[in-house]
Amino acid sequence: MFVIQYMLMSFEKPIHILVAEDDEDDKLLILKAFERTLPKEKVTCVEDGEALLKYLKRTAPYDDVEKYPKPDIILLDLNMPRKDGREALAEIKSNEDLRSIPVIIFTTSNSVDDIQATYKMGSSSFITKPGSFEELVKVTEEIENYWSKTVKLPG
Repeated sequence: MFVIQYMLMSFEKPIHILVAEDDEDDKLLILKAFERTLPKEKVTCVEDGEALLKYLKRTAPYDDVEKYPKPDIILLDLNMPRKDGREALAEIKSNEDLRSIPVIIFTTSNSVDDIQATYKMGSSSFITKPGSFEELVKVTEEIENYWSKTVKLPG
């Protein structure tokens, strides 16, 4: 039993999550929820789809690879100013260098049209934001467990 547990623990890898979220309150709650399972430096936030693409393409101010590492997962809100999540998702999935990064849609939308459209565009998951902080913590724990302990990520 100890050997199996040790082997499982040795394959766990802290993941880096890039969150694209324009709402400051939601951003703070997401960061606070992830603090329970991930080190603070493993979650980075940007304010919209335009900043997300700058980050991913290493465009200033995100050109410092040490400070802004390539994310293992993107948590993407759909409804944001300048470039919304749908536009950002389309651009990510059409880019050879970015398309392998899993994108989790994390939005207030519960629209069947949004769910179908984003899966067709290549999203890995669609999660409707929970209504309470306790539920948000459970969701972030599930995200962290699944993406760092269950699946194998590229790169």
